[in-house]
Amino acid sequence: MKQRRIFGEVLALESIIAAGVFVVVLALLGYALVRRRAGRQVTASRRAERPRLEGYYVGVLAVFAVLLVAWTAWQNHREHRAAERPPVRIDVSSFQWCWAFGYPQAPEHRRVSGTCRGEDLPTLLVPTGRAVQLRLTSHDVIHSLWVPHLRYKMDVFPDHVNTFTFTLDHEGRWMGKCAEFCGLRHRAMHFWIKAVSPGEYDRWLQGGQGAAA
Repeated sequence: MKQRRIFGEVLALESIIAAGVFVVVLALLGYALVRRRAGRQVTASRRAERPRLEGYYVGVLAVFAVLLVAWTAWQNHREHRAAERPPVRIDVSSFQWCWAFGYPQAPEHRRVSGTCRGEDLPTLLVPTGRAVQLRLTSHDVIHSLWVPHLRYKMDVFPDHVNTFTFTLDHEGRWMGKCAEFCGLRHRAMHFWIKAVSPGEYDRWLQGGQGAAA
């Protein structure tokens, strides 16, 4: 999946840089401890400031900060490029303690929901190869839509609509969860997201029954 691949690339680069900075700081700390350990006669420097050294330090930090911001912005642009055609719109409603998915492009505005008890989990059906726009809102408290395997996550607020657009490149089914503590049955507030071929999705949207099973 494109989103998962880009997320992995950003995380890998930032982890490498963070690890490098950690190793350098740890090495300098170890050097200072060994050099200044008790029992050694070390004469303290009479210089109160080292402007050149401090300037190098600030410059290196600034370079790393600019690189990280530019890299992250570029990857975000790659992930959210404008779709060539209008996206498939799906309205996502959260409530204590389950989900409802509305399809305004269906002839009779189809709606899928459940109780999130046992096996009664609602399925968010999407087509592969097409941009899908989720419009998220809550009927009560703050929730958070999270699909761990696909690296998608967004908060869901009452009286407000959050949107994000994504594209799945192959068929499959993945578990989604609520990632914001929202009350007694938060731990069971799960759903399925299922990607099917565009043809199968269109048939289901027009009234078929098989795709979301």
